[in-house]
Amino acid sequence: MVETSKLNDVDPLAYLTDVFARIVNGHPNSDIDQLLPWAYCRQDLKAVA
Repeated sequence: MVETSKLNDVDPLAYLTDVFARIVNGHPNSDIDQLLPWAYCRQDLKAVA
């Protein structure tokens, strides 16, 4: 996941922090595609990091 994040120009620490927070907060299994690195944009992660 870290390397895939880097390939998609996403900060790995911010990405993993956000993904774990979403899972803990009950992210629905049906929307798992939203948690993949290429589904993130840089603006979404700046608030987390």
